[in-house]
Amino acid sequence: MRPDQIQQIAGWLAATDIALLELRGPGHTLLLRHDGAAVERITPGDEAPIDVPAAPDPLTVSAPSLGVFLHRHPLRAEALAAAGSAVQAGQVLGLLQIGPLLLPVAAPADACVIELLADDGAVVGYGTPLMVLQLDTPA
Repeated sequence: MRPDQIQQIAGWLAATDIALLELRGPGHTLLLRHDGAAVERITPGDEAPIDVPAAPDPLTVSAPSLGVFLHRHPLRAEALAAAGSAVQAGQVLGLLQIGPLLLPVAAPADACVIELLADDGAVVGYGTPLMVLQLDTPA
């Protein structure tokens, strides 16, 4: 690989948040490390291990009060948050019906709904697990 090509690739790498770039071709390997400030070429075998942050533990959303848990609004056909759907902080995941009152159960953070624990129409008490969320990892 020519030096001008390596410089161009290093420039592209500097504009990203990629920490280590490895390019392999017939008979050669190019390793570039980006530490956030500079890009340097390293020889194979000298690369430091890169810490990959672990995914956060799943979060269980619990009932804030007693009532009847609803997956959807009574006037709508679609669920507020189905399993596998992405939700944003503050988005309504379900409703807790207490007499004529519908109390929203909101997502505490940006996440993905992994599992619905309470059935639609289930009578729940304070602290009853309603659903499990996988929090989004920060970019």
